[in-house]
Amino acid sequence: MTALKPYILIVVVLALVGAIYFINSNSVKRGGSNEAVTVAPRNSSGETQMNKEEKSKKYELAKEITTPDGFINTEGKSITVSELVGKKVILIDFWTYSCINCQRTTPYLNAWYEKYKDKGFVIIGVHTPEFEFEKNYDNVKTAVEKFGIKFPVVLDNDYSTWTAYKNQYWPRKYLIDIDGYIVYDHIGEGGYEETEKKIQEALTERMIVLGEDGTISTTVTKEIPLQNGAKSPETYFGSARSNQQKNLLFPNDSWQITSEFAQNNSANASIVYTYTAKDVFFVAEADTEVVVEVLRDGRPLGSEAGTDIIKTSDGKSVLRIKEARLYKVIQGDKSETHKLELRIQKPGLKAFTLTFG
Repeated sequence: MTALKPYILIVVVLALVGAIYFINSNSVKRGGSNEAVTVAPRNSSGETQMNKEEKSKKYELAKEITTPDGFINTEGKSITVSELVGKKVILIDFWTYSCINCQRTTPYLNAWYEKYKDKGFVIIGVHTPEFEFEKNYDNVKTAVEKFGIKFPVVLDNDYSTWTAYKNQYWPRKYLIDIDGYIVYDHIGEGGYEETEKKIQEALTERMIVLGEDGTISTTVTKEIPLQNGAKSPETYFGSARSNQQKNLLFPNDSWQITSEFAQNNSANASIVYTYTAKDVFFVAEADTEVVVEVLRDGRPLGSEAGTDIIKTSDGKSVLRIKEARLYKVIQGDKSETHKLELRIQKPGLKAFTLTFG
């Protein structure tokens, strides 16, 4: 019996090693993936275009969507980049719903999708959250509906797809051609005419490759000039990315600072900020509705009031803050320097950022 003990020990060790290997091999691994999409064989009709060998020397292959955290506008089904390559031209748009730059880009994405969806074009909105509340599926779905987005949206809560594309910006667009190569990308707002022309070129190539008849429109969506006179930086209230400037003041000490936001713990708290910009946006939320009186240079807002401002019967300009989102506070005619004051009537407001345009 004693002689068998070493053999029993060896068997137990081998069993444990096998179990660990099985668990690891079947677990979901979060984080960015370097998995490139599969390139399907091309038929001979496409040889008038740049061939795949030439493309491989110039462009990178698109990366797959990794560990998605939910899908919107897909009828409950998951989607992949690989299943679309060889069939569609794909525009991947990295965005997050409280980002004003993303919001200003969305009308162009909507227009392109409606214009080209029947020509073999699809947009995948990869929603990578900046704040914790943007990981909430219902919050994202509400924003998608509010902004009139009809194309598929993928939640990328763990930044895995963001990491796979080595992305660092909101918004950012990657255009993937019929062969699965990233043939164009654009960072931030603007460049809409250039982007749409690249979409048209990719769709024209797709028609040739697949031997389809028809034409692709060469007209472009009218671009609305962006008059951004902001000199004040985006200002975060949380400690994780705090860049509070000397012109941001908390006139009393009733604030709790967390990694993402600052929360007032008493009534009649206030935020004062001297800014230089045309527009002012405020990302905030509250568990129960909080009324915030807004003053500019000590006076209620007039014609410069943003679309989320409510004018009260006693002449005040206020925000009613509850849902976690971006609130449009001031939408002026030109960039100027003013003192903004937010007077918060009761405890519980969570302030994330002030953003300017």
